[in-house]
Amino acid sequence: MADAPVFAVVGHPNKGKSSVVATLSQNDAIAIALEPGTTRKRQNYPLSVDGKVIYTLVDTPGFQRPRRVLEWLEAHSLSVSDRAETVKAFINQFRDDPRFADECELLGPLTEGAGVIYVVDGSIPYSPQHEAEMTILRWTGRPSLALINSIGNDDYSDTWQRALGQFFQVVRRFDAVRAPFEQHLGLLKTFGQLEPAWEEPLNAATRYLSEQRRQRRREAATLISNTLESMMSFREKRTLTVQQATELSDQALADQLRDQWYKNQRKKEEHLRIAIEKLYQHNRILRQEAELIWHSEHDLFSERSRAAWGVDRRYLATAGFGAGAVGGLGIDAATLGHSLGAGALIGGIVGAAGSYFYGDRLFLPVLNTGILKDGLKTASFGPVQDSQFGYVVLGRAVNHWWHISHRNHAGRELLDLAPANDHWLEFLDRQSRRAIHQVFERCRKKRSVDDKTRQNFITAITAAMDAFDQWRLNQAGQ
Repeated sequence: MADAPVFAVVGHPNKGKSSVVATLSQNDAIAIALEPGTTRKRQNYPLSVDGKVIYTLVDTPGFQRPRRVLEWLEAHSLSVSDRAETVKAFINQFRDDPRFADECELLGPLTEGAGVIYVVDGSIPYSPQHEAEMTILRWTGRPSLALINSIGNDDYSDTWQRALGQFFQVVRRFDAVRAPFEQHLGLLKTFGQLEPAWEEPLNAATRYLSEQRRQRRREAATLISNTLESMMSFREKRTLTVQQATELSDQALADQLRDQWYKNQRKKEEHLRIAIEKLYQHNRILRQEAELIWHSEHDLFSERSRAAWGVDRRYLATAGFGAGAVGGLGIDAATLGHSLGAGALIGGIVGAAGSYFYGDRLFLPVLNTGILKDGLKTASFGPVQDSQFGYVVLGRAVNHWWHISHRNHAGRELLDLAPANDHWLEFLDRQSRRAIHQVFERCRKKRSVDDKTRQNFITAITAAMDAFDQWRLNQAGQ
């Protein structure tokens, strides 16, 4: 492949240049602020796929004295043919002059072969003062396009579109925070049409990015499947001596095991969140769930989570498993090294209204003790006996994945993981439903999951992601 293209993102201060760079380079570490002058030196941000740089974005300072620069250029140019060289002469003469430091920084990449991405804010009225900037950029002779990135609520895009069309080969509306992935690819293809030498590398870049997106979806499905299997089969265990068993009441032991089980399950879900975010190169996400405690309405074990992400008996029936018994979390204890198991703890959740184990509907069984062997007793909490738990974790995980996979790297707002208002799994095919439910059943029955079943599970979760995509599309159309 030919050398990777370089694009310099230029424009007036505080018009969204850094946001465009962050999105197109998939880099959320780029500083984005409301005050002008956040970027003072040009910064290169290469985008790599599998270790190969496919293009580089250059974040540049904003124009400060474009009219003064243009006056100098016009005074030192003899003809249209020498305009690019005149721009280079300006940089050479004023490189160390603080009056034109920003202009030299932003024009430098263009004289070195970069393409021009000129960014304007479509939410403010067009002004002729921008024409000096656009004229200077045209003097460089580099392939160029303009992006209308509306920051505020007002819309003057139509006026900008007409004005920019007089100076740039291509004009596009581009919301750096919300533009879909397909629009990113469209910009690359457009630049390939403007510069013949870039057509092949940019076509390759779109293929790399599309394949990367498919691969990330599959990897995300694998992460979700591994976490689900771990959470559905997880048991909190504790070994006690005779003295400890005597000093600790059955209810106190049950409470301790339950609380630690909750804590570890929340950690597993939190680790999944972080892994998905890193997969999509989002390293600075602020999540609404991050600091919430058990009693929050957004917590894993809240009644609202169960209502939003759990499935009903009709869904289980369509999966081919019937309504299914609704059980609960049990506490087990067994004597170590004793075949009779006289110290077994037996129990389940005795619950209200469907026997869900969420929130204040959780009722723990009485802890029964028996004969001790070798002075030791073991107690355990789990695995979960209600498949609803798996569907809640799955729904929350896919919801989080969807927001992350559709989030541009210019986004700085709090990630709001709003619950569903109707059930998205209705869009999932029956075969995938069965594959998911089969794993949930194996885990709660303490049966191992073989490789074939696990691969079917990953494929089913990938299909669940597609179903969630379709559900979100339907939601947006309502």
